[in-house]
This record gives sequence, structure tokens and C-alpha cells, in this order.
Amino acid sequence: MGRTRFVVLIAVVAVLLVSFSLFLQGTVLAFSTLYDSWQETFTNGIQSQRGSLAVEFLEIVSTMLKAVVFYLIGVGLYSLFISPLNLTSALGVESLADLEQKIISVIVVILGVTFLEHFVRWKDPLDTLYFAGAFALAGGALVFFQRVHAGQGSDLQQPEAKLRARRELFEHDDEQRHIEEEDVMRAAEATEKKTDEKVKAEAGAES
Repeated sequence: MGRTRFVVLIAVVAVLLVSFSLFLQGTVLAFSTLYDSWQETFTNGIQSQRGSLAVEFLEIVSTMLKAVVFYLIGVGLYSLFISPLNLTSALGVESLADLEQKIISVIVVILGVTFLEHFVRWKDPLDTLYFAGAFALAGGALVFFQRVHAGQGSDLQQPEAKLRARRELFEHDDEQRHIEEEDVMRAAEATEKKTDEKVKAEAGAES
């Protein structure tokens, strides 16, 4: 039954293809926007780029951030179900809860960029106000969810483990993450500490 985890590879490949596609589209959009903007500048002057240029560049940023979301999902699922990677450890993604936290963080940034893009256009003030209210509700709900679940990720998420993973990845070009015995011991100690704190909290509530 344990080998059924390899079915996750289907999702990993699909999500990474979406990510690579968005990165490529963002790159093409960036070159196209740069070419058109400079051509318009040389033809009609720099004044012709006021307002519209910022919106076009924000669209590029939004596309790249969406690609990052799918990339995090892909490598995160691979590391969690197939084989641990130094990359995900260096990014602090060592459990599904950690992956959720990272994705929510990027989504909140995307919401902010999208609203800024809409704000720069400033066509209808009332519509912009409704748009801001909707984004505030969505972003607030995501931030609240993130705060509620903060600290409920992996016990292996230690600063030393992150630094070691970054050194092995960037200095020694080692993709595979090796879980050291000290990491396991720290995870056991952290789990035991959390259990003790929970028991004390329950005892205090009963008294």
C-alpha cells in the first residue's frame, strides 16, 4: 500500500507543467511588453506610457507569482510523498501544513498585486470600492486561517535543518535531503513538549 504514494507523481507532473507554462508565458509577456512599451516611447514619447505601463508590468508579476504557487505545490507534493528534497526543507516546507502556509502567503500577495493593478486603472471608483471590499474579505479570511494554523506544521522545521539543507543544495549541489538522527530526536522532543503542554492546558481547564 505504501507504494500507492507514487500516484502523486501524476499530480506533480501536471502541476509542474502548469508552472513551467506560466513561467514561459510570463517571460514571453515580459519581452512583448518591453518591446511594445519602448516602441511606443520612441514613437509617441514617454508621456504615452503613463498609467498603462504599470498595469502591464503588474500583469507580468501576477503571472509569475501564479507560476510560483504551482511550482511550490509540485515540489512540495514530491518531497512529501515521494522523496524529501533539500529545496523544500530550505524553503521551510516539510509538511502539508507548511505547504498550505506557503501557498496562502503567495496567494495573499497575488491578491494584493491584482488589487493594485485594478486600482491603477481607476475607471470606476464605486467598482473599485466593491473590489477592495471583496479582496479584504478574501485576504482577511486567508490571513486568519494562516494565524490559526501557525505553528502546527512539522516538528522537523528547525533553523539548523534549513541551513544545512541550503548548504547541501547550493554549495554541494545535493538535491536529496538526508534526515539526520538529531532531527528525529528534536522532533520527538518537540512532540513530547507539545503533548505535555496540551495535557497541562486541559488539566487547568478542568480545575
